[in-house]
Amino acid sequence: MADADAQSPDATILTRDAALLKDAVRDAGALAQSMFRTELKKWIKGASSPVSEADIAVNNLLETRLRAATPDYGWLSEESADDAARLSRRLTWIVDPIDGTRNYLGGHDDWCVSVALVEDTSPVLAAVFAPARDEFFFAVRGQGTTLNGAPVRATSGSEFDFARVAGPKPLVERLNATGGEIKLHPRIGSLALRLCRVADGALDAAFAGGNSHDWDLAAADLIVQEAGGKMSDLSGEPILYNRREVAHGVLVAAGRDRHAGIVAHFRNRPLP
Repeated sequence: MADADAQSPDATILTRDAALLKDAVRDAGALAQSMFRTELKKWIKGASSPVSEADIAVNNLLETRLRAATPDYGWLSEESADDAARLSRRLTWIVDPIDGTRNYLGGHDDWCVSVALVEDTSPVLAAVFAPARDEFFFAVRGQGTTLNGAPVRATSGSEFDFARVAGPKPLVERLNATGGEIKLHPRIGSLALRLCRVADGALDAAFAGGNSHDWDLAAADLIVQEAGGKMSDLSGEPILYNRREVAHGVLVAAGRDRHAGIVAHFRNRPLP
């Protein structure tokens, strides 16, 4: 890992923002947990995305806490109107108030609060908090990843145990060069949590299908990287954040050797 003092923003500011992020995300998670499995107003946005009053309440808490303390930073959230001013800011908060809303509303525990601080196009701070599971992932660029305060690492090696690979079934099956029957990992409803399972070694690899967005990915991306893994598109190109277009195609996260093997596999067997 790189020397944190050599990174920008200034180390003092990064330390301040890390403390701010931890406190805000813990409080946001506590608010979401207090509304979990209660009767909530809910509706559909776009074609089929569920939203509830809990999403909005958590978003409002995070926006109030983070933007009040850092008024010069940009803001991009799934539950806020997009403001193009973020494109001119060196530092931008990227927020998913409740990642896995469908699971949250269904009473399942695989949902989380996901927040990253991005410098230009790359995350420098990340927090993913799953309060129903009491799991708090945190990463600072150049300083590693922790889960509930303890360091975690992505698994090493390049082999595949398909029971430890999560993501859309067609993608996982396409990774199976033998064509034989494979046991698939149970679905993880929150994309951010699915990716974080690579960082803590619970999964060997995880895929994101097309149409994920900055707010689904930015925090988990840094968490995977700082745990010794890598996350990219299927050509191996890094993911860039806080651009005008915030949607992304198919992505993969894994330990570095396994990630390289997956990228090589899809280079030889590209998606249709």
